[in-house]
Amino acid sequence: MKHKLAPVILMVFFLQVSGCGDTESSKRTLYFSGIPDQNISTWSERYSTLENYLTEELGVEVKGIPSKDYASVVIAFEQDQIQLGWFGGLSGVQARMLVEGSSAVAQRARDAEFRSVFVIADGVTAESLPDLKGLTFTFGSESSTSGHLMPRHYLADSGVDPDTDFNSVPGYSGSHDKTWLLVQTGAFQAGALSEAVWDKAIAEGRADTSQVREMLRTPEYYDYNWTVRPGLDSIYGEGFESRLVSALLDIEDPEILNLFSAERFIASSNDNYDSIATIARGVGIIK
Repeated sequence: MKHKLAPVILMVFFLQVSGCGDTESSKRTLYFSGIPDQNISTWSERYSTLENYLTEELGVEVKGIPSKDYASVVIAFEQDQIQLGWFGGLSGVQARMLVEGSSAVAQRARDAEFRSVFVIADGVTAESLPDLKGLTFTFGSESSTSGHLMPRHYLADSGVDPDTDFNSVPGYSGSHDKTWLLVQTGAFQAGALSEAVWDKAIAEGRADTSQVREMLRTPEYYDYNWTVRPGLDSIYGEGFESRLVSALLDIEDPEILNLFSAERFIASSNDNYDSIATIARGVGIIK
């Protein structure tokens, strides 16, 4: 059974409600958003600190726009409601397919060697992916690279069909934090999520390892990235895109970096994510 993105009702962004996007003043404001891969408090804090930093560095007003799901960010990028997006590997591929000339410009150093984590509940005996057959299982968002695409890919490679081999159809938690929590509370016996979110939950003591534990990590792949729309120089002035990329690469504020589970940002490019696109086509998520 092939999977496609479920139909999504686009959330109404703040700039739509206020009529932004058509006035001369709004053209001097840079809007950005990102996939909601963690709980809303972490996500909101991430935006407020970054928008202050970018506003100061770029000399233009920068505003972060919250979103409720992955697909809304992709659609907002397509419709030029945001000019800069923090995407996962898969959602970034989807966004760049929709906007010709858009570019992945930055990623965390860890995103060149990202992995998914499979977790299981207390009392579950499993050491390999085939051992998950017959259990209840949850992915993250359906559009997530580390929470769905790559776990589905590695499950299939190990002989597990997620649509028929689990106890029931797999769940989709919507975010990585919810995935491990659903397993911890017993709603599901196993799940898959981002290693960055899992590692942070362990380091901060939020995940109870007596109730949920790591079973294994996948091989490495490229994941998260900052992607920009084309034509920023024509809107904000010559050389603006280069200054924006430099501002992202030069972030040293530990508060901002910690919110992105990053030590630093490094340069990226579209071709880093070619394998993600190939895998997504193979499982039917994109055409």
